[in-house]
Amino acid sequence: MAFDFSLTEEQLGLVQTARDFTKKEIIPVAGKFDESGEFPREILKRGWETGLMNCEVPEAYGGIGLGCLDHCLIQEEVAYGCAGFNTSLAANALGSLPLLIAGSEAQKKKYLGRLCEEPVFAAYCCSEPDAGSDVAGLSTKVEKKGDKYILNGQKRWITNGGVASWYSVLATFDKSKKHKGIAMFVVDAKTPGVSVGRKEDKMGQRASNTCDVLFENVELPLDALIGAEDNGFKIAMKTFDRSRPWIAAGAAGVIRRCLEESKAYSLERKTFGVPIAQHQAIQFMIAEMAIAYEATRLLCHKAAWSVDKGEINSIVSAYAKAYGADKAMECATNAVQIFGGYGYTKEYPVEKLMRDAKLLQIYEGTSQIQRMVIAKHILSS
Repeated sequence: MAFDFSLTEEQLGLVQTARDFTKKEIIPVAGKFDESGEFPREILKRGWETGLMNCEVPEAYGGIGLGCLDHCLIQEEVAYGCAGFNTSLAANALGSLPLLIAGSEAQKKKYLGRLCEEPVFAAYCCSEPDAGSDVAGLSTKVEKKGDKYILNGQKRWITNGGVASWYSVLATFDKSKKHKGIAMFVVDAKTPGVSVGRKEDKMGQRASNTCDVLFENVELPLDALIGAEDNGFKIAMKTFDRSRPWIAAGAAGVIRRCLEESKAYSLERKTFGVPIAQHQAIQFMIAEMAIAYEATRLLCHKAAWSVDKGEINSIVSAYAKAYGADKAMECATNAVQIFGGYGYTKEYPVEKLMRDAKLLQIYEGTSQIQRMVIAKHILSS
């Protein structure tokens, strides 16, 4: 019976490539982009050239065909440098998932191929002003008129929304039907009637582009439909099951950064005549970070391994996302505490880690939604 936690030589190479890129390209400028809120297009372009974007796109469509676990290894390293950069890279993968799950060959060749031919961006348009966690309650309306679909609505909190070349968009034919009336479409950003709203001024992950995307009488060809007209909700749920290991990977990166920054500072900073690392109160917080990192990484890798086996499991993905996100926030809060007053200033990176970590508990299903998913599976099994 095979049971092995070791990484292959190829995977170790991926980790080193991502780690080197993060050290050289991201860490030196993460604070600058956090302060300005500017989208780091040129650095992300170099990430595309390095192979850190669109890495799960199959070779048949121009990608390198990595697995979910491989991708998670990359994401941990990038998030170690900046969760906002990692979210920008991952948003391309999120936008691609509906096509990978249910797209036609023509859609995959056109839109996934575009991502691999040039350093452009994609976005996943699900959330709305009054529908975030409640996907079945969305209001973006689609009507079928002859040989066209007409799309109207407003999407909110869309990562890469203002920079995307194309979008995966959820819309409803009949809101009264709830999840049964929802369909998924692929929409070119240059289609008449598509526009972008204001860019959000966020607490954290400020290097990522987040804004509204608006659709006003947008005419779509029939071949813009992904899957069947009544299958959009199922595609969305499969997308989240498939993407949640990535959030855990990002959380692992944040936790590891908290641990390493806290360790270095506690060995240097002295109180009462000794390094604070010698105080049990500090040791306990650092030990908890180490435990959280190992547990998050293991849950993440189990969830990603399940995906790569073709056994996508909602509860395992929810375990990884909920635990990792909550522990990232806890570890970042404790890192600020270890740094004391210095941790509350922008002179040190831990205040940014704390702001960045919070979003992990919110996007792609809040920590409370993950617990609902977990409870539903446990109580119905």
